[in-house]
Amino acid sequence: MSGKEQLTTEPTRRRLTERQADTVRRLTDAAVVEVGESGYEGLTVRNVAKRAGVAPATAYTYFASKNHLITEVFWRRLSALPPVEADGTLLERVVEVLRDIALLVSDEPELAAACTTALLGTDPDVRELRVRIGVAIRERLQAALRDHDDPKILGALELAYTGALVHAGMGYTSYARMADRLAEMAELILPEPPE
Repeated sequence: MSGKEQLTTEPTRRRLTERQADTVRRLTDAAVVEVGESGYEGLTVRNVAKRAGVAPATAYTYFASKNHLITEVFWRRLSALPPVEADGTLLERVVEVLRDIALLVSDEPELAAACTTALLGTDPDVRELRVRIGVAIRERLQAALRDHDDPKILGALELAYTGALVHAGMGYTSYARMADRLAEMAELILPEPPE
C-alpha cells in the first residue's frame, strides 16, 4: 500500500484502501443496474462483476453472495440518509423517519423486491449487515422519539416497519404505499399529544 492510500471503513469484510472501496462502489452501482434489468432471479455476482469491469474472483472477495451484495446496496442508501431533524411534532418526526426508510428503494421496484429477499438471507455477511441496518433504523427512530423513547413504542414501530417491508416485498402493496401505511400505523402507536 502506497503512503498516499488511506484505509476506508466499509461494512463489507474488512477495512479497504481507497482503490478497494472504489471497486466495492462500482460493484454496488452495477448491482443496482443489473437487478433493474434482470430482476432478483436473474442477478448473479458474476454478471455484476462483468458490468463493473471487475474480475468475478475479485467481486467474490468482497461479496459472498448476491444477497450480501444487495443488502450492501440497502445499507449504503440507509447510511447516506441525512441526520434526523429535531424540528416538528413527535408524530411528524417519526413519520419522516419511517417515510425516509420506506422510500429508500421505492422508485426502483426490482431493487426494492430484491432488497426484501436479500435482507432475509442467511449468509453470515447478510446477518451482520442486517444487524447494522436494524441498529441504524432503531437509532433513527430513537432520535425521532427523543424523550418518548419508550421501549414498547420503539418495538412496535420497528415491527410495523419490518412487517410493512415484508408486506410490500410479497407484492401486497407498493413501497410508496407502504410509506403511507407506516404513517397511519405511527398515528395508532404513538401517544396522543397533551391538550
